[in-house]
Amino acid sequence: MSDTMQPPIETNAPMIEPEEVAPSPGRTKAGNLFEAIAQGAQFQTSLHEEMEELPCVVNVEDFNLWYGKSQALFNVSLSLPIGKVTALIGPSGCGKSTLLRSVNRMNDLVDGVQTKGSMTLAGESIYAAGADVIELRKRIGMVFQKPNPFPMSIFENVVYSLRIAGIRKRSILQEACEQSLQRAGLWEEVKDRLRSSALQMSGGQQQRLCIARAIAAQPEVLLLDEPCSALDPIATGRIEDLIEELQGEYSILMVTHNMQQASRVSAYTAFMYLGRLVEYGPTESIFMNPHLSETEDYVTGRFG
Repeated sequence: MSDTMQPPIETNAPMIEPEEVAPSPGRTKAGNLFEAIAQGAQFQTSLHEEMEELPCVVNVEDFNLWYGKSQALFNVSLSLPIGKVTALIGPSGCGKSTLLRSVNRMNDLVDGVQTKGSMTLAGESIYAAGADVIELRKRIGMVFQKPNPFPMSIFENVVYSLRIAGIRKRSILQEACEQSLQRAGLWEEVKDRLRSSALQMSGGQQQRLCIARAIAAQPEVLLLDEPCSALDPIATGRIEDLIEELQGEYSILMVTHNMQQASRVSAYTAFMYLGRLVEYGPTESIFMNPHLSETEDYVTGRFG
């Protein structure tokens, strides 16, 4: 992994800025913006004014990422507001999960990954030389698309991070387990079978268990990579309720393909396309009055 590398060859394509394209009633009209981005034109994100005033826990500035010679993220700048849910939306392959995994450096596990740009957590550089990645991941919990409980008991799943940190006192582990399962809405369902294998739980229960495991370490940020995509509607509803309950205590960044879900649970939404951050603002504005017609086309289903 390299924190600095030569940028890609400069393009002669013109810079496209939302302010420069012909307006349509009520919002900016970007015309062939998607085509221009696909052709390699530089692009200035349409950032809603409200986003500049918010206190943030994670700050991303001009962040680029390459898988070998293939560039996946282009000059992404995004700030994650403290104590709020931010949704990342966009077509498959647009860089949402790549950006999410960059925040806790999960992409370090992929051969040939290189990055350029800045990313900080509470003002501390995430990609600084000598940064302790293990400590970073203690501060940034993550829940994956497919539930991944460890092949051990429900209790041991929840307290896993505490044991790794060297905590052995039984009373502390029991209290952390109960509190985390309570927060995840699982305590009443599993309190009498904490010693049973987590693999015996239903898919929805397993995903809530993974959330309980993540929050047991008391992270500052929680990353959710399409946490409901493998679940039925009832289990999805429970996860969404849980996300809303966790908002305020945790700063949450969530990838989702479900527009209705993004509109229900997030306070802010970022729209990505082909590795670029296209538009970022309050969820209500993104869905009801976006700056760009392309954003409107995507959230209403007319594109993608």
